[in-house]
Amino acid sequence: MTLRLQMLGTGGAFAKKYFNNNGFVYADDFSLLIDCGITAPLSLHQMGKPLDEIDAILITHIHGDHVGGLEELVFRMKYGSGRKPVLYIAEALVTPLWENTLKGGLGQDGIASLGDAFEVRVLKEGTPCGLSPNLSIEIIRTPHIPGKASYSLYINNEIFYSADKVFQPDLLLHLVEERNCRKILHEVQLTGPGEVHTTLDELLSLPPEIRNKILLMHYGDEMESYIGRTAEMEFLLQHEIYTL
Repeated sequence: MTLRLQMLGTGGAFAKKYFNNNGFVYADDFSLLIDCGITAPLSLHQMGKPLDEIDAILITHIHGDHVGGLEELVFRMKYGSGRKPVLYIAEALVTPLWENTLKGGLGQDGIASLGDAFEVRVLKEGTPCGLSPNLSIEIIRTPHIPGKASYSLYINNEIFYSADKVFQPDLLLHLVEERNCRKILHEVQLTGPGEVHTTLDELLSLPPEIRNKILLMHYGDEMESYIGRTAEMEFLLQHEIYTL
């Protein structure tokens, strides 16, 4: 079985050219949308992707570029197909997502909780969860904004998908050397200090055998000027389909 990846967008929170860093993982005929930010509905429209082809959504953390498109998807599915989206989410994110993000817009017409809007399926840290016969996800809590929970993903026990996070070289080495990680999809901040993100310079400090596994995402609109300056690492591109 081969996994495929298609990014709705590959840009950082403020990127305008590349859209928000959200993407599909396809496992046979199962489609998982990882994050659903502000630009996700527009990107889905540009891709010609019907909402009924989204089998489930998984949220890594509560920032607008990762959850800002959920309200539109819920209402379009409610009044279109009449079904609730399946939402995979860490327990620590359930209350903040509803109370701090979605309640103001979705709290109407019989929707009074996250469970009214979605089929909620709670994920536990460190425990792989089978989403389909050929797709499992393990959430790993990784540091981003102090005091706010954020989760990276370990897909099928061999592919690391980074949420927004600060640099964790020990985690990457552990996954590669002890858990047989063969591919790393990692966020990158190309310019400025990486106070809550991982910088390109930090990733370049990794050994070549680790860099060779990395595909870069969540970058700024200046990405094209960095082509050829990332050593073994390559940039993921919006809407292209990759075999993982």
